[in-house]
Amino acid sequence: MIEPSAWNIAAFTALMGVLSTLVALPLGVAAAWVLARRSFPGKPIVETLLALPLVLPPVATGFLLLQFFGLNSVVGRTLDALGIHVVFTWKAVVVAMAVMSFPLIVLTVRAGLEQVDRRYERVAATLGAGPWRVFATITVPLAARSILAGAILGFARALGEFGATIVVAGGIPGQTQTLAVAIFNLTESGRDADASRLLLVSIALAFGAMLVANLVQRRRLPA
Repeated sequence: MIEPSAWNIAAFTALMGVLSTLVALPLGVAAAWVLARRSFPGKPIVETLLALPLVLPPVATGFLLLQFFGLNSVVGRTLDALGIHVVFTWKAVVVAMAVMSFPLIVLTVRAGLEQVDRRYERVAATLGAGPWRVFATITVPLAARSILAGAILGFARALGEFGATIVVAGGIPGQTQTLAVAIFNLTESGRDADASRLLLVSIALAFGAMLVANLVQRRRLPA
């Protein structure tokens, strides 16, 4: 039987995953649109930088976040002066998850934007629609399936995040302990049975998210 504490950890992880997706999705859509529709000097470098979290060791990304938001940085000191503490709080969990899921969101949304028929956008522009209106009423609806799939895949990636999270947020029980971190801690302490129960919960959440993402990507849009 899965204990109530396991469900609490699962609920916390899911909530952090939702919040991180809400943070990463708008930025990911904007970045995907720029990469799909604009040519500019240094574009390959930008593409490489945005994809780095996919290939860097997660603990390295976590270390970079720790340095960025720590009190030794200008950003960290400024936030601290404003009473905003990130490192080793739930905010750090959200940031770590968002950073790690961001490249996956960008890649998925960009693929969808590149498949949008630009003729519809040009027709709307010739009828007097401004860039923002074209984006909101033409581009987004046509790429909605990819945007939704990107959000779900980003959420799924966030659920399994471990390396960056444990470095910048730690694994404080009841405060920053996610499923992945809890499984690691239980395994380290020899509580394999408890770790197995959390593993089942983690698998169920990840399976559900990936199943929905696959269904969204396979579903045909109405003609």
